[in-house]
Amino acid sequence: MAYSSIVKPSVYFNTKLYTGNGSVRTETGVGFQPDMVWIKDRTGTNNHEIADAVRGANYQIYPNLANAQTNAGGHLTAFASDGFTLGTDGATNTNNSNYVAWNWKANGQGSSNTDGSINTTYTSVNTTAGFSISTYTGTGSNATIGHGLGVAPKMIIIKSRSNAKDWTVYHASLGNTKWLELSGSAGEQTNSNRWNNTSPTNQVFSVGVDSGINGSGYTYVAYCFAEKTGYSKFGSYVGNGNADGTFVYTGFKPAFVMTKKTSGTSSWDMHDTKRDTFNVATKHLLAEDAGAEGSTVVLDILSNGFKFRTSNGDRNASGATNIYIAFGQSLVSSNNVPCTAR
Repeated sequence: MAYSSIVKPSVYFNTKLYTGNGSVRTETGVGFQPDMVWIKDRTGTNNHEIADAVRGANYQIYPNLANAQTNAGGHLTAFASDGFTLGTDGATNTNNSNYVAWNWKANGQGSSNTDGSINTTYTSVNTTAGFSISTYTGTGSNATIGHGLGVAPKMIIIKSRSNAKDWTVYHASLGNTKWLELSGSAGEQTNSNRWNNTSPTNQVFSVGVDSGINGSGYTYVAYCFAEKTGYSKFGSYVGNGNADGTFVYTGFKPAFVMTKKTSGTSSWDMHDTKRDTFNVATKHLLAEDAGAEGSTVVLDILSNGFKFRTSNGDRNASGATNIYIAFGQSLVSSNNVPCTAR
């Protein structure tokens, strides 16, 4: 099978591990200048933090909290050509604490996108990697917003910057009538006021009147992801309820996997191949929880997909649908030689 795809995924997504030292420093080794960095303290119970080039490096939002963005100082302070600069705040740089930083490449701060009925303040787009970051101001009326990807996004994550509102997630596997809350463990919810019962197009995504994504005068950030062969996949699988879990085919060797059961209460489970360099992978973090890294979930990350090695109800309940988000570290090469398993 030939792939007309990204030959080196690590120039668009990469995981960086580091140990804090409590001093101002620049972390290098990312492989590119990131435009979005998601950091979590693995050792302690500090909040998850996201910084991006569109809002500005000094502004933090917290995936596990509904809080508005802050500019507390001393967290991530700048994006560098091969990484990012940290201040002295303990959330991102406590002496001897271990951290993980997931990094994505967009295109700097960008410029206004006028494709929708709401003009974005800025939209930073990487069409090769299928990733864009946009900021906009809500109107309180049904509207459309340009994402710049040129293809319909498979996942959209939106957070109010100015107000305390839950994170809203669109995933194509759920459709345009449902949404999930990144900052909570609830299952899928149905509400036409989120996506206006309208699927994204190759130019815009639709928003309803809910203040979580389109309150009048509220400001927002939207992270949009399109699927790219050999690099990213946004799909779903049905659990089988036993220790030899359902195999999920991605078409590449994942570098990062996040899953969420769509019914009932369950966690957003996060794995990567930097914290676990061989199978079975056990080190996991929960996107909605500030807790330290756990080591009880067992997952095989394979040359062309992944599978859980557990009957755990949050990841592999019999008959339960789970969504997943995966980014690749390598893929079937241009000469059709497949990746090897690890």
